[in-house]
Amino acid sequence: MTEKSGKHGPKLDEEMHRESEGLLRSGGPTHPQPWNDPEPVDTDTGLDPTATRADRRGAPPGMTPRDVEERSAIASVLAGVRYPAGPDELADHAASEGAPDVVVARLSRLPGKSYDGLPEIVKDLGIGHEERRT
Repeated sequence: MTEKSGKHGPKLDEEMHRESEGLLRSGGPTHPQPWNDPEPVDTDTGLDPTATRADRRGAPPGMTPRDVEERSAIASVLAGVRYPAGPDELADHAASEGAPDVVVARLSRLPGKSYDGLPEIVKDLGIGHEERRT
């Protein structure tokens, strides 16, 4: 037994270490019968606790994953633009940020009004928006 100073004392610390060693080495449950495995704990309401991080990617209510990607792409090329701005200023800024020609063309075809922020732009581009949570 090695000398450890934990909150339980060296003897109990060593026993707990031996009990959990198999779990730590295997990276998963060590019970031969799956019904003996502990239940996963769901700390995030509505999320599957057994899902991997990639499975948890999604979209908020009212948006599709594609809407989320498009909104993010538009936001990244419009970062730093000075509002209020019209379609020409938005398109020029996007072009200077290296946006694809398709995005620049989409921005230049926006209605000829002054935009105060990204939500208005995204709405006029026809990209879905998040529904308010109650």
